[in-house]
Amino acid sequence: MDGISRLALIWHLPYRVTSYSYYRSVEENLAFCFQLVRRAASSVRQVAVARHIRTMVSSLPSLPYVPGTDASSCILDAFRIAIAKRVSDALPPLTLEQAYVGVDYGKKGVDFTVALPRFRLPGKPDELAAKVVSSFQPDDFVASITHDKQFLHFQLNNANLIREVLNQIHTLTYESPNGKPSYGTNASGAGKKVVIEFSSPNIAKSFHVGHLRSTIIGAFLVNLYRACGWDVISLNYLGDWGTQFGMIAVGFEKYGSQEELQRDAIKHLYDVYVKVSRDAESDPNVKVEAAQFFKRMEDGDESALVNWRQWRELSVKKYIEEYDRLNVSFDRYTGESEVGREWQDKTLEQLDQLGLITDANGAKLVDLEKWKMGKAVLRKADGTSIYLTRDIAGAIERYERYQFDKMIYVVASQQDLHLSQFFKILHLMGFPWASRLEHVNYGLVLGMSTRKGTAVFLDQIIKEASSVMHEQMRRNEDKYNAIEDPEMVSQEVGITGIKIQDMAAKRINNYTFNWDRMLSFEGDTGPYLQYAHVRLTSMERKNPELLPLPPPSQIDTSSLADSTHARDIAILLGSYPDVVKTAMKTQEPSGVVTFAFRLSHAISSAWETLVVKGEKDLDKARARLWLYICARDVLGAAMRLLSIRPLQRM
Repeated sequence: MDGISRLALIWHLPYRVTSYSYYRSVEENLAFCFQLVRRAASSVRQVAVARHIRTMVSSLPSLPYVPGTDASSCILDAFRIAIAKRVSDALPPLTLEQAYVGVDYGKKGVDFTVALPRFRLPGKPDELAAKVVSSFQPDDFVASITHDKQFLHFQLNNANLIREVLNQIHTLTYESPNGKPSYGTNASGAGKKVVIEFSSPNIAKSFHVGHLRSTIIGAFLVNLYRACGWDVISLNYLGDWGTQFGMIAVGFEKYGSQEELQRDAIKHLYDVYVKVSRDAESDPNVKVEAAQFFKRMEDGDESALVNWRQWRELSVKKYIEEYDRLNVSFDRYTGESEVGREWQDKTLEQLDQLGLITDANGAKLVDLEKWKMGKAVLRKADGTSIYLTRDIAGAIERYERYQFDKMIYVVASQQDLHLSQFFKILHLMGFPWASRLEHVNYGLVLGMSTRKGTAVFLDQIIKEASSVMHEQMRRNEDKYNAIEDPEMVSQEVGITGIKIQDMAAKRINNYTFNWDRMLSFEGDTGPYLQYAHVRLTSMERKNPELLPLPPPSQIDTSSLADSTHARDIAILLGSYPDVVKTAMKTQEPSGVVTFAFRLSHAISSAWETLVVKGEKDLDKARARLWLYICARDVLGAAMRLLSIRPLQRM
């Protein structure tokens, strides 16, 4: 076995011989081999971390291993394996792995449920259920089994469930070997690399709300993939090339001001674009001049590029400020302007050899009718490029640079056809990695403007949301005076409202922007979520006499076992690693949002019965406080996964 194949085995990934290319230079192949070494090292480190955690996470009896499970990062896996073992032992020839797949979360107070018909075993469900129930004895994992028609319902051992969940959250939050909170994370993507392109606004235009969904969903995906162990490269592929820059150049000669440009480049260039576009409606020569100017840019005319470079630089600087407010960052700002001409030309040549290029008055079109994707322009009649050609060449250059295992484009569903054409062309060109490209699409935001209906720029939306939240905060003078930076807090609450409204439903659905719902503290809204976190955070401030809490091994949690509220909170907390895994499968933020609200509601229901302040039994008070601290840590982790900054006061 050669060295690369050995690395592939360590890496736990299928080795693809196509990755090691005889057509690359020696230097390029060496670089690729070093990349494999780095990935293998990353995988080994993650395995070592998992082993370290496994030694300190649980006092429960040992259980057989089921592939795909890891009780060291999700303690509920152990409880599910215990249930699956009971079922498989009672119902041969059912295997442990087959039984495990059938253990689902229960409903209405039931911890876990098994639907017997799914196993397709001989015999009636009642007979099968009787075999499982007849041999049942409560143990460290399961307290009771109930037979209900075709289902078996399992209630867990509350005392062990609560203790183990809280122990694991504490360990992975405060004693993680890498020094970072890691509860909810996993190593499923260890050794793999993903490139995620999202947001992608147009240079010289204000951050439009149309780019908001891509930004919010993309930031979530970056956090999600990193939480699952992937090496993530986040790209902002700017619209920094094209005929519109010819329009701005023509307009700048007439309406431009260096003073205004330095004051607010994006706003000034947008104003110029609006004015020159209005001129073009009455004067066709404006568009002719713009096309000629862009042709000079494509030909590398330095006199045509000098202003463009300044506009791009100033725009990126402004965008970085906008993204920082949204708690979003990128590993690299790239753009259409950086795509080389080489692969644009090669794309046309290869597709022409395949007989897929047609000429239409000098323009070059690719014919994808055979695959019901119509025809698409690849080069204009004047020889200038178009964004489809640049996307194709850009993808090729990215693979050469990053050797990714997956590349995701977070783009609106309006562009479904464009992405399908784009991916199909790369497939037709024979690139084996074309199958690794993925389009994560989403619906539209309807009716998003200021309350007066005057604008659709994100900057104005955020300012108005912040202003409204600031007014509401002022109504409670005592709390307001305790906040160090009320302007920052009001802005964060406003942004949380915007984000949660966006991510609450399935991403493919259109939704109507609603000011009243977004800024309400009642119901499932962003402000309510921040309030829930702030209230949990306040528990330590309000109970200083209980701090510091003893080590987990010295906290008696037995009193929590009799509380339905504590059990409900514990099983929700324990399910968070599964919420992350499910989000990874669906690439949907809505499941994480739903989890955050379910947890917030469960905590809200517990305040009256699981009282900390004033509880005379110190063991009970400490156990309850620890439960709330763990709930705060998990709720905060879910919010950060959604790119929301959890607040301490509001």
